[in-house]
Amino acid sequence: MHWQPTASNSMLAARAALNAQIRSFFAARDVLEVETPLMCHASGTDPNLHPVTAAYQPYPHAQPQTLYLQTSPEFAMKRLLCAGSGAIFQLCKAFRNGESGGRHNPEFTMLEWYRPGFSLSQLMDEVEALLVTVLPAGNTQMQRLSYRQLFQQALAIDPHTLPLAELQTLTLTHVPVAAEAATSRGGCLDLLYGHVIEPTLLEPVFVYHYPAEQAALARVTNDEQGQPVALRFELVMQGMELANGYDELVDAAEQARRFIADQQARQQQQLPHIAADQYLLAALAEGMPACAGVALGVDRLLMLQTGASHIDAVLAFPLMRA
Repeated sequence: MHWQPTASNSMLAARAALNAQIRSFFAARDVLEVETPLMCHASGTDPNLHPVTAAYQPYPHAQPQTLYLQTSPEFAMKRLLCAGSGAIFQLCKAFRNGESGGRHNPEFTMLEWYRPGFSLSQLMDEVEALLVTVLPAGNTQMQRLSYRQLFQQALAIDPHTLPLAELQTLTLTHVPVAAEAATSRGGCLDLLYGHVIEPTLLEPVFVYHYPAEQAALARVTNDEQGQPVALRFELVMQGMELANGYDELVDAAEQARRFIADQQARQQQQLPHIAADQYLLAALAEGMPACAGVALGVDRLLMLQTGASHIDAVLAFPLMRA
């Protein structure tokens, strides 16, 4: 039996040093470190995220209650913002079913932070400042390109306006095995982005102004061409997503509507039902300050910092040895 850790002692030290760098960075900027529960009564409803569940018994032989290991600390942190916490960050574990491979482990470390009063551009500035602090020189010159610009450069199309039939044809040309997933506009764009565009983004780039249907928990606005777009960004480095940031949705009614839309999508895809987080909705109804927030994968950041090619090299014990 292979009981040994997959990370070397030097890698364990590198992780400790990275955590210290992150905490020092936010301390210097007067951003408060917080802790929130990782096991909760509700979880994100996004049909693209698959939470790990736990059976909790308040006493032996009691009827088990289904709880969720959080895919992100987002909902609890937003409740803190609604309660007046001010700028906050958290270094924590997150859990997602179906996550395995060279860059994925079902249990991983996430850095998430929220900046009341920040615009999306200011948050990108801060993400860049953090990476300049922790990454080797040469990895920190970061472009900013819109989702439209990437598709125009790679495929010579406008992803927001190309008719669906043409988009489907283009998708099946580049990803011929994906016919079942290429039935909707969002499905086609996800396939083209994931298979054709993202793997080529080796130099650091912030991708912003995603299609409105990919807003998740971000606000929606009109771009310079009058097209509805999501106020969110992803930072991609060496062909992998490193961070995902939003100009955060603060409208309780719109948040409830998106929960319902997610639940309908989950039902259509025959995924387990996840109830809306009523604590979050109640907090938003009381009022959340306008802010921008971002989640960043710390294991992937450590891979970039140390040159590791597989996530197992930066984890003490990945799932196969946990």
